[in-house]
Amino acid sequence: MSNVDAYKKLTQLINDARIGMLTTMTIEGTHRSRPMGLQNSEFDGDLWFFAYESSDKVADIRITPQVNVAFSVSSNAWVSLSGTAEIVHDRQKAEELWTPLLKAWFPEGLDTEGLALIRVHGETAEYWDAPNSKAIQLFGMAKAAITGGPPNAGDNETVSL
Repeated sequence: MSNVDAYKKLTQLINDARIGMLTTMTIEGTHRSRPMGLQNSEFDGDLWFFAYESSDKVADIRITPQVNVAFSVSSNAWVSLSGTAEIVHDRQKAEELWTPLLKAWFPEGLDTEGLALIRVHGETAEYWDAPNSKAIQLFGMAKAAITGGPPNAGDNETVSL
């Protein structure tokens, strides 16, 4: 698959994602992951999340900005994106990304005290996209067992962003 095709596939998978597991490095040197709602914005290499300025994840990013965001897009597709995170205070961008559902976490809306954006600038991403049908997956594994070759597990590509 060409890099252009792989990038298009990656973009499609990320645009279909809703929740990602944001992994940061703590000051103690351990990894910490937490679910984050991905904000609807056409994927251009950056991912956007809302957070509280006082949260542990923001503190982690300030110390070590290298992060990973992993998505389970469907029961057969996954994405892992590595990049550099930054804390952004941009009212116009926040207005662009805001949805009414966010009020559950940020009760005062865009005027919530300590509201911040996390921008993850993707550097590399890897995705796995297996065939949708379980029957096709089982057939591929059975064929591989008979022929001695590897099963066709679908597409697996690494994309430089």
